Amino acid sequence: MNHRRIFILLAIVLAMAFVLSACAQPPATETPKQEAPAEATAAPAEEKPAEPAASEEPVTITFWNAMSGSRGEVVKDLVDTFNEKYPKYKVEAEYTGSYAETLTKALAAYKAGEAPTIVQVYEVGTRTMLDSDAIIPVYTMNKGEVDWNEVVEPIRKYYSVDGNLYCMPFNSSTAMLYYNKDMFEKAGLDPEKPPTTWAEVEEYSKKIMDAGVAEGGFSMGWPAWIFEQMYAWHNQLYANNDNGRSGLATELYVNSDFGKMVLGEWQRMAKEGVLVYGGRKYKANDPFLAQQFPFLFQSTSSLGGILKKADFNVGTAFLPRFDGDYEKGNSVVGGGCLWVMDTATPAQQEAAWEFLKYTFSPERAVIWHKGTGYFPTSNTAYEMLKEEGWFEKEPNFATAFNQILSGNDTPASRGVLLGPFVQIRDVMGTAIEEAVVNGQDVGKTLDNAAAESNQLLADYAQLHGK
Repeated sequence: MNHRRIFILLAIVLAMAFVLSACAQPPATETPKQEAPAEATAAPAEEKPAEPAASEEPVTITFWNAMSGSRGEVVKDLVDTFNEKYPKYKVEAEYTGSYAETLTKALAAYKAGEAPTIVQVYEVGTRTMLDSDAIIPVYTMNKGEVDWNEVVEPIRKYYSVDGNLYCMPFNSSTAMLYYNKDMFEKAGLDPEKPPTTWAEVEEYSKKIMDAGVAEGGFSMGWPAWIFEQMYAWHNQLYANNDNGRSGLATELYVNSDFGKMVLGEWQRMAKEGVLVYGGRKYKANDPFLAQQFPFLFQSTSSLGGILKKADFNVGTAFLPRFDGDYEKGNSVVGGGCLWVMDTATPAQQEAAWEFLKYTFSPERAVIWHKGTGYFPTSNTAYEMLKEEGWFEKEPNFATAFNQILSGNDTPASRGVLLGPFVQIRDVMGTAIEEAVVNGQDVGKTLDNAAAESNQLLADYAQLHGK
């Protein structure tokens, strides 16, 4: 165990412990070169639960997670059913706060020799976990029981390094466009034909605003994440070294011509009252539900809460594209993954692996998707949902999944791996605010954000001796 490295990572993470990821748990409102996955295979027959001897105590493992509210209830059901089905093991799940807090606590506990067996870490913390020397890669635990091609390809590739999966995908999501169908009808627009380009987002917004139906056009949850999504969606690299996948990233491309175009368009639309700034978290959800504007860019993790609370017909659509000769990439995976800490005993590792396999089983993946709105991470689970007509009955649940499956797999679209990623997202959040709220010069603002982010990357590389 490299305690010096853990201390360094912990110091970095503590600096931003309360900064949440783009797909972090909302408030009570609810690389590698690898072959494409094979066709979904039938789920293997379930093994008969192993009964412990009368005098044998179950092997206990701890599972720290950031799922609260309704998602926490689904986690509780997952753990309870596993414990009932496999009495020789006992999983003790504990809600440990936000994603950032959970990551910070796990690294601190590891340093103190009190680490959990399994910890849920959001996608922004992937590079941190890879560099921690504190984990057991899940691919080393697999003795052939799990076909990794069963993992939905964009999700598998996000969490893979050199073709190997390091954690078990758990709650995966992406960003999409939500819209108010009732407002479309009142403004004379077809509610079944959402915008496909940013020009159409602006055009439809102005028609709805001119009809007196809404005060503004659109807002965003986690604007810095949406900014990242635009890079991936238009097949633009966000950082050097293939977005930090072929080597440690040392330079961001946020001040490229593409980045300046994106932020420049957002600034212009903000000045015209079309873009309504909604903060960095989930604050934009409430004014969207209050019908102050017709469009919302937000994570799929908000879908369940929005559908439950909306008193209007909700539509969902793919992310729009900017006009220009840009190749199509893909939307970026968000959410979290399950990591096994290397302090686990052999017996605990066995229990952890059984639990990870259980979370990934098609039956549980279906339950998880329906209960939370996150993607089913298993290809077989996806086929099961299609066969039962789930996506026909609930088309809004299919949108983001269809979006991410229809994109192109490129180095720019697999997602970014950055050591100080949460800090960099905070830097970019400030830059976007400066441009769209305060009207600061886009070029200078992004140049400053790039310089600050590059210094964070340099500091991270120096601390890790890379």
